[in-house]
Amino acid sequence: MLSNSVSISMSDDDSNEINRIRSTRTRRKRKKPGHRTTFGELPRYLLRLLLRYWILLVLLLAFGLLLFESTRIGTKSANSEHNQLKKSPDSSGNLNRLDPTTKVIGGVRQRCLKLLPPEELEHLDILDRKDSTSPVKKLVYLTGTDSSSSHVRGNGTRFNLFTGNQSFAEREASFQVTETVSVHCGFFNENGGFRIEDEDKMFMQTCQVVVSTCAFGGGDNLYQPIGMSNASTQKVCYVAFWDDVTLATQEAEGHKIGDNGYIGKWRVVVVKDLPFMDQRLNGKIPKMLSHRLFPEAKYSIWVDSKSQFRRDPLGVLDALLWRTNSVLAISEHGARGSVYDEAKAVVKKHKATPEEVQVQINQYRRDKLPEDKRFNGKKALSEASVIVREHTPLTNLFMCLWFNEVVRYTSRDQLSFPYVFWRLRVLKNVNMFPVCTRKDLVNSMGHVRKAKPLEFSL
Repeated sequence: MLSNSVSISMSDDDSNEINRIRSTRTRRKRKKPGHRTTFGELPRYLLRLLLRYWILLVLLLAFGLLLFESTRIGTKSANSEHNQLKKSPDSSGNLNRLDPTTKVIGGVRQRCLKLLPPEELEHLDILDRKDSTSPVKKLVYLTGTDSSSSHVRGNGTRFNLFTGNQSFAEREASFQVTETVSVHCGFFNENGGFRIEDEDKMFMQTCQVVVSTCAFGGGDNLYQPIGMSNASTQKVCYVAFWDDVTLATQEAEGHKIGDNGYIGKWRVVVVKDLPFMDQRLNGKIPKMLSHRLFPEAKYSIWVDSKSQFRRDPLGVLDALLWRTNSVLAISEHGARGSVYDEAKAVVKKHKATPEEVQVQINQYRRDKLPEDKRFNGKKALSEASVIVREHTPLTNLFMCLWFNEVVRYTSRDQLSFPYVFWRLRVLKNVNMFPVCTRKDLVNSMGHVRKAKPLEFSL
């Protein structure tokens, strides 16, 4: 019988070769197939990831934006609260501060307001100066019935029986300097408003030096002046003008006028029948027309209601007027120097409408008011929260012209000051003191509450 099996003999070398081949095949089988991404395929790979996980990416982005907004709002709220606290007398700590404001000059720290020593302040007297060189000797204040002026406010114009209806021709003539100048300067008609009791008028006629302020529409609180000498206490009047709204607001908070007409050192004069709907414009009357309210006064110091006056008045007159041979002292603007830059800032901060600012600036451009930041060597733009002045025919004219501009245009007096200063070139003895001097004069308290506008029944 034949066998079907076939016998094949193998050498050792053949056996080793076969084992090597099997081992190689085994290793190749163990490798798992995978996708190797090349540089050219990277964009498509990222696109596939985006299409697969886009919902997750959107959710992460939304969460990030929500977290950012919540953080920003929280920070803004905290800053707002901080600013409110800064304005608050209790939290700011500004009230009744007497420490001097200083600055470094030539490497030496010096006081911004150089007052006389206390013992010399006690012997200061009111300086009676006669200026025979002034080009203006006399002012004639225009008065009359002027039927074209209405006592009804809000009729499209701010001219009324208090101001008189000043024409453009009269406006132009008022800037022409002669020995006798006729000018609109408020109090045009006896029915024009801003009525003051006879008893208060009699007191105001006795003042030779006056520090004044006002708060209409229930606005700011009344801060007692500090830092005065005994001599100033006897020689200086402190007068605060209120209306009925402020009177009621202050009485509700326990601040009542005494039987003698005073609250602390302030003689409080309650004004009836304010002539303007705009309370800021009503405030310009005691601010700019102190020579009309205090006809016998030789000097006046105006202090905004948001500030506490903290220096000796006679010492301030000596430092800012007498020693500098000035008739008007007012603070420089701390942030800007040009009226045109200030106009942009007023609109941006919503202090006046763009339309009314544009009307005013267009007129000043037609009158060729330059964009210079300095006039007569002085900074053009002022910050008028403190005004120190001698009552002379020339300074009184300046204040009348300034008042007429804020009536005709916006009540932002920083816009009209440079124009009047530029037009009235004969007024040269002006002390534009730096911001640090203003900070030494007053403690800034900030506005406590918003003044309420007037309401009239027709």
